[in-house]
Amino acid sequence: MIKFRINYNFYILNHSMKNIAVIGSGTMGNGIAHLFAQYGFKVALVDINQEALDKAMQTIATNLDKQIKKGTIDAELKTATINNIKTCTDLQTACADAQLVVEAATENREIKLDLFKQLSGFCNKSTILATNTSSISITQIASVTSNPGKVIGMHFMNPVPLMKLVEVIRGKETTDEITAIVMSLSKQLDKIPVEVNDAPGFVANRILMPMINEAIFTLHEGVAGVEEIDTVMKAGMSHPMGPLQLADFIGLDVCLAIMNVLYEGFNNQKYAPCPLLVDMVKSGQMGVKSGSGFYKYFPGSKDLVVAGRFKKGIF
Repeated sequence: MIKFRINYNFYILNHSMKNIAVIGSGTMGNGIAHLFAQYGFKVALVDINQEALDKAMQTIATNLDKQIKKGTIDAELKTATINNIKTCTDLQTACADAQLVVEAATENREIKLDLFKQLSGFCNKSTILATNTSSISITQIASVTSNPGKVIGMHFMNPVPLMKLVEVIRGKETTDEITAIVMSLSKQLDKIPVEVNDAPGFVANRILMPMINEAIFTLHEGVAGVEEIDTVMKAGMSHPMGPLQLADFIGLDVCLAIMNVLYEGFNNQKYAPCPLLVDMVKSGQMGVKSGSGFYKYFPGSKDLVVAGRFKKGIF
């Protein structure tokens, strides 16, 4: 009887889910909102100021236009997607009717803990609280809520509408039922969900970030230049993007934050971030988002131009 009740409740929640709240309108947040809205969900996109939200909606519209140009969607679906998203600057209002909240705020532990503490206070008891964190402990985030069994990691990859993987991370108290719902929901979004357990960096970034960090060390120690390092990995290992270009794309500040989580979590010197990475973040060289990282970025141009400080004879 108990088993039947759990399965029945799972069925009802999974098939009645229609209202999603997404916290944070940056690259990941607007991508997650875009994805859910495109698949017919009603999305409340929340951020602290309307200007950021307006920019996010412009980005979503631009990305939908790119999909139209590629022939993957039509103009009618673009209109429906845009209409499925409402923006809001008040967290409680945005989450009032949400059956799932996906947090995609800055990769900062204290910010996330504060958000989840607030969410626990005013969301419905049945609401699933998910975080798009790329490295921070799901168990720790869940610990500040009143129902840690309903907290889970839902780590999307960038760009969200295109990348297939969703890393579904279970905290120590995340229930089987909530995990099954999120796995099923991810498949509804035409994604490939992979269930993993809570650990620093999970799977994706525990493997990826040390590789990127090692590539930065290779540059820092003068073994090879930016283009040479990226070419080796693309031509020799069939990576679609070199590790230094990928670091720029992710954001060097995000790479540093994840390396710090790995370093602190494992207390192992092999995860110490490269001094060059630390220096670049301190000096505001964040990659694509700032216009400069290992490469220099120009509006409207797809050309890869090595940043001045890394050109041969300069660095």
